[in-house]
Amino acid sequence: MRLLLVALHIALVGTNLWVTAHFQEELPEDNEFAEFEDFEEEKPSVAVPDDLVEQFGETELNEEFDEDDVLVEDGDSEFDHFQDEEEFEGLDATRVIPESDEPSTLTITKVPLHLRARWDSFYLEILMVTGLLVYFVNYIAGRSKNCRIAESWLNDHKQLLLDNFSLVGDTGKLNDEISESGLVKESESQYSLYCSGRVGCESMLIELKLIKRQDLVAVLAQLVRPQNDQVHFGIELPKDEVDTFVLAIAAKRTAAHLVRDMADVCVYCPEKRPGEKFGLPVGFYVMSEIAESASAILDTRVLQAFTKYAPYIDYIHISDQFSGPKQQEDATQLNMPEVKRILLVGLNISIKGRTSASETQEHMRPLLQLTFYLLDKLRRFKLSKEGKNKADKNRLRVEEAFLKTTHAARAEAAAQRREDRRRAEKERILQEEDPDKQRKWEEKEQRRLAKKRAPRMKQLKVKAL
Repeated sequence: MRLLLVALHIALVGTNLWVTAHFQEELPEDNEFAEFEDFEEEKPSVAVPDDLVEQFGETELNEEFDEDDVLVEDGDSEFDHFQDEEEFEGLDATRVIPESDEPSTLTITKVPLHLRARWDSFYLEILMVTGLLVYFVNYIAGRSKNCRIAESWLNDHKQLLLDNFSLVGDTGKLNDEISESGLVKESESQYSLYCSGRVGCESMLIELKLIKRQDLVAVLAQLVRPQNDQVHFGIELPKDEVDTFVLAIAAKRTAAHLVRDMADVCVYCPEKRPGEKFGLPVGFYVMSEIAESASAILDTRVLQAFTKYAPYIDYIHISDQFSGPKQQEDATQLNMPEVKRILLVGLNISIKGRTSASETQEHMRPLLQLTFYLLDKLRRFKLSKEGKNKADKNRLRVEEAFLKTTHAARAEAAAQRREDRRRAEKERILQEEDPDKQRKWEEKEQRRLAKKRAPRMKQLKVKAL
């Protein structure tokens, strides 16, 4: 058994030696730097065209083409490796740009992104164009409607105006835009009409203040705060025929405006009294300087008109001290504002829910006649002696208060006027070239200055014992 194992071991060793000796030449040499060694490439053969061989001969061509100048035509392109998908796996193939020694002659143009040709891309422009179209359409329609309302009102009342005035619609100005009916267009929503030639008044100015229908913003504001088309009568009264008092009758909102903004009402009758005490409908207030004037003006006919046409009456303002809206206190103002006697009446042409032309004419004609009735009544009305004295005291009190507030300004103005007179006198003396007059004037001026600089002494009177 032992001999069999030794024989088997010898056989295995011999077999191993034979295999090693047989395959030694075929195994490659173990060289760790073999992959970095340069191997000489076979020199490619040069293919010469047959026509060149016939022309120059084979020997000359071989000498002409040197080995270093041989052009190797390889079947593979030098950029073929860029076509290998595995080599650039995971990278964006569009960003691989082959390098070149030659400068690039390509011009890269920045092409803008293509706008999407869909309506939702232009919604802002569509809204703007639509808004402009709506504004212009509303402007044309609103202007036309205001013009129709003004012409219709004048056509309905022109005969009544002609019966009371000798001149209707002539302002005497050439620059005014006057229509054939006599209306003067102040703006797209305001028209005026001038009348004169009536006993008891200097002139009357009718102003039609309509809603600004041509303004889209004003039309939208009407939804929040509605307004009415109004007509205002401004009648200037003669000074000798109308007595002195201030009286205002107005609706609630207008009464607050008169007390706050109108100078004569704010000064002479700032207290608002409910109209129910005088027999007026609810919602009207009376501002009166003299109590008897309110009782005399609000007679039975006037109260009936207020009761029947209350929604169409806005205010009635009678004053002999009318100077317009209240001005801010100005210390440089030396004279009291100019005042005039007036009768102002404001009426509503259209009421929400009552805008038909026939109903407007039905209510406007009696109210216009009421205005002429008040005009005639003011000519006949005279205050009592007590009322006249009270009115005079009120005006004297207002004048004294004004003079007291402007005393410093008036004193400064007077001093400035004296200084201007002395300067003018000095220039006149110097221009005469008379030494005696100049010397006398200088002595006089020195005495005046010395007297001015001297301290003032109070003189006390003592009674004798």
